[in-house]
Amino acid sequence: MAVEDKENTLVITPWGTFCYKVMPFDLKNVGTTYQKAMTALFHDMIHHEMEAGLPPGVLNIVSGFGPTAGAALAGHMDVDKLAFTGSTNTGKIVLELGARSNLKPVTLELGGKSPFIVCEDADVDQAVELAHFALFFNQGQCSGAGSRTYVHERVDDEFIEKAKARALKRIVGDPFKEGVEQGPQIDSEQFQKVLRYIKSGVESNAKLECGGEKIGSRGYYIQPTVFSNVQVDMLIAKDEIFGPVQSILKYRDLEEVIRRANSTRYGLAAGVFTKDIDTANTLTRALKVGTVWVNCFDVFDAAIPFGGYKMSGQGREKGIYGLNNYLQVKAVITPLQNPAWL
Repeated sequence: MAVEDKENTLVITPWGTFCYKVMPFDLKNVGTTYQKAMTALFHDMIHHEMEAGLPPGVLNIVSGFGPTAGAALAGHMDVDKLAFTGSTNTGKIVLELGARSNLKPVTLELGGKSPFIVCEDADVDQAVELAHFALFFNQGQCSGAGSRTYVHERVDDEFIEKAKARALKRIVGDPFKEGVEQGPQIDSEQFQKVLRYIKSGVESNAKLECGGEKIGSRGYYIQPTVFSNVQVDMLIAKDEIFGPVQSILKYRDLEEVIRRANSTRYGLAAGVFTKDIDTANTLTRALKVGTVWVNCFDVFDAAIPFGGYKMSGQGREKGIYGLNNYLQVKAVITPLQNPAWL
């Protein structure tokens, strides 16, 4: 038996997940990467890859837009493997392009609407801080962001007040300045999208605890926003907002929160905050997601596989499960003269 690599691999990725995507290239002969947005930081990453000893020709960069460069490469007959990180809707298009061309295998890391579950035994101060980080990190622009904060009814009121206070303390401004916690949204399109979701939350009668407005007249800055009294049928509870908008939902017991947490088309990640190991075990087994963080959030390692259930993707990145996506098994059978075991 032999294990061989898939020769020509195409990766479509934002720069934020660039490192995950290029890990398998260290073991490959040929690789092709298409980059959605070229930045100075991205150029610096490529430079360090070369300095680390990656041979010329192994990693090739094509910068362009999805409907042109991305579509042309995803549907190319000479591409043997395709990996994509981005939205669920675009992931469907990428999967179709791979199938229509040469049935190339496709791995997808897509959107999420991850639940962050605060149990009744939680230390509320710690839970507030961790839930705040889980949602607001990187201006909320993370596929695995803890964007549905489920809080047990016994600690709900206290949690809301403290979550509001923490959001009001969050420092927004130039991300290159010391002490600033939140910068702008990535572009005008995303900025307007987040504001539309905030308007939708208000119109749906969720309670706007704080935020909800843009900051200043220049740039794409949005106030850290907290909604309470959020119901599962509201858009802010169903859709991936990808912005600094925390939605707090109250629940009564584990059976209810499991049912509600799983009632989504996404399944990328989840957070569980509890002191009870039995509660943690129950939730980690019941939640239909690819990653569950217990009393922590956004903890990653090169050996820990990452990927989603349902419409959050297929396949895994990192670790042995990630490498397997880039390999294929060949069975080799040949007759032997006078085999030793006969």
